[in-house]
Amino acid sequence: MPEIIDIHPHVISTDTARYPLAPVGGKRSNWSAEHPVSHDDLIAAMNAAGIAKSVVVQASTSYGFDNSYLADAVAAHPDRLTGVFSVDVLAPDAVERIDDWRAHGLHGMRLFTTGSTMPGQAGWLGDPASYPAWAHAEALGLPICMQMRPEGIPTLMTLLERFPNSIVILDHLARPVLDDGPPYRAAAGLWDLAAHPGTHLKLTLRNIEAAAQGASSLGAFLDRLLDTYGARRIAWGSNYPAAEQTLPYLVGRARDALAPLTEAERAEIFSGTARRLYPVLDGMTGRLPA
Repeated sequence: MPEIIDIHPHVISTDTARYPLAPVGGKRSNWSAEHPVSHDDLIAAMNAAGIAKSVVVQASTSYGFDNSYLADAVAAHPDRLTGVFSVDVLAPDAVERIDDWRAHGLHGMRLFTTGSTMPGQAGWLGDPASYPAWAHAEALGLPICMQMRPEGIPTLMTLLERFPNSIVILDHLARPVLDDGPPYRAAAGLWDLAAHPGTHLKLTLRNIEAAAQGASSLGAFLDRLLDTYGARRIAWGSNYPAAEQTLPYLVGRARDALAPLTEAERAEIFSGTARRLYPVLDGMTGRLPA
């Protein structure tokens, strides 16, 4: 089994005095309130699941643009964790905030435009006020994790025309509709984005389950996904604890789902793509306990 790197867990502290809540949109997600996972809890869960390293994503529905707990989590476990911060890309100091959180050891940026507390697609995605942040991320080669819906894909494509060297990672594959089955015309936007070479995909349990609904099958969907993007542009993420299953269970489901793939394809999805997106991972030992 190849090394496993998880590019989408979250951490949430129970110490709200030291790490005040400031959720995007003003509403905290149920999962973050009911299933808080500290950085030490995450390391224990990673050990149980056989995960060497994780790229922890800012818990936007707990902390919004304050990445303090995320930075402290990464600092506490630098050989196992790195992180993806969030900033208000419409703010006039967005570029400065990007540099500040990078200086705290975080190596990716998240744009949260939809989610359990904000189920629609936010309309600010293409706002020209965000252009300086996009240009800065493009110049740095900073991966941008997109939490978005299919309705936002035309706007994203326009942004990628303006910033063609951007590296973007679609959380949950941008939540495509799959139940129409092959050739998956309802997911046309997902296939169209493949023309942009910097577009990468984050495969999660949400997609694995959706691919088995309606006229779709997991095998048919993975075939289309790999034919269109190739394994080198796909990485696995647990979405723990938002997914509300144990981390060993989430790893097991991913292993089962990807079992029909070649060993080389599985190695890319479980770790190879992650290492190219986040080169800092190569300098981390990721040593699991004996």
